[in-house]
Amino acid sequence: MKKKLSFGLMLVLPALFAAMPAFAEDPPKLDSGDTAWMLTSTALVLMMTIPGLALFYGGMVRKKNILATLAQSFAATALITILWMVIGYSISFTDGGPNNAFIGGFKYFLLAPMGLNATSALAPTIPESVYMMFQMTFAIITPALIAGALADRMKFSAFLLFMAAWLLLVYCPVAHWVWGGGWLGAAGALDYAGGSVVHLNAGTAGLVAALMLGKRKGLGTDNMAPHNLAYSVIGASLLWVGWFGFNAGSAVTSNVNAGMAMAATQIATAGAAMAWMCAEWIISKKPSVLGMVSGAVAGLVAITPASGFVDAKGALIIGLAAGIVCYISAVHVKKIFGYDDALDCWGVHGVGGALGAILTGVFAMKEINPVAAKGGWLEGNFPQMILQFEDVGATFVYCAVVTFIILAVLKYTIGIRVSEEVEVEGLDINLHGEVVHG
Repeated sequence: MKKKLSFGLMLVLPALFAAMPAFAEDPPKLDSGDTAWMLTSTALVLMMTIPGLALFYGGMVRKKNILATLAQSFAATALITILWMVIGYSISFTDGGPNNAFIGGFKYFLLAPMGLNATSALAPTIPESVYMMFQMTFAIITPALIAGALADRMKFSAFLLFMAAWLLLVYCPVAHWVWGGGWLGAAGALDYAGGSVVHLNAGTAGLVAALMLGKRKGLGTDNMAPHNLAYSVIGASLLWVGWFGFNAGSAVTSNVNAGMAMAATQIATAGAAMAWMCAEWIISKKPSVLGMVSGAVAGLVAITPASGFVDAKGALIIGLAAGIVCYISAVHVKKIFGYDDALDCWGVHGVGGALGAILTGVFAMKEINPVAAKGGWLEGNFPQMILQFEDVGATFVYCAVVTFIILAVLKYTIGIRVSEEVEVEGLDINLHGEVVHG
């Protein structure tokens, strides 16, 4: 009996020991649940630009410019899709060799090496084609947000050239710095879903564009009231829903972290909407519908960098702060300094993105996400605040300088602003040969 048992063990044990290294070294496998969630998140984020942002901005301009405003979001979606496929994804998310701290490489030019079953080290449980598409939707909405600052007065040709240059020279490098293996991410800066990469970046560019374009003709004397606030409410509602893909989708898996990011997003958005509404009610005596939806967007912006790092209490505080700070910035600071940020791209996205990035350094919790290895300031890690300020400062300075150069080149070549006659008559009929009836 003992001989038989020994002989059996001799046969079985080598097989078990041989199998153990294989189990240990098996790479992560594609997960159908993660893939399904990321396909859904990608569609939600795309919906944020068209129709969400298109309607949100379109409802706030005058009737004579609504088609031109819708066209900016729609055309940006098409143009940036092509650029992202050709080179944008590659220089954002591949290894740039000796220059990797600042920019990616050309390995994925035209997405040529991306096979059907390819995965990325940044998202090992989903097909890389899905991860590429998810990041594409971020790349689409970021420059499209800038349109809010230059509404009613920019040439469509200049807009398209600006979108292309800005994506490749500003968005892609900053995305690489933070998410693609660059210097900010390596240093430990926390940006879960795009507080600096998306919102501060777009807001800064919007501020520079507004200053270089100058004020809209008739500002302060003509009626600049929104043409159709119902469109803006519908657009903001689509943004709110789509943002769950933006923030919870940034977990890149359907796990508990995605669930907490979704909860934080909802709580912060509600807090900011109420804070903006109450602040406006106290100061202006009436709670406007535009104020409510603007507050909600401010909350969505501010919680974006923090959503995967904070708990519900942190999310509520960030939302309340965003509602008040962005209200003051968008409504009162803009009047004091006199710049024409037409649809408050800087006041909401720039200020909200910077505020959210900084407050991430306060409320980040290592218990929520191990990426925040030492937590934030409230957990005794004050150096995280310094990293967050570096993230905000570097993004602001780089974006402002390069955006200025791009616009200066366009201004002194093809021109960036429509003629006075075109601006007075309207962009729809002059730039696109169409008008909205009814």
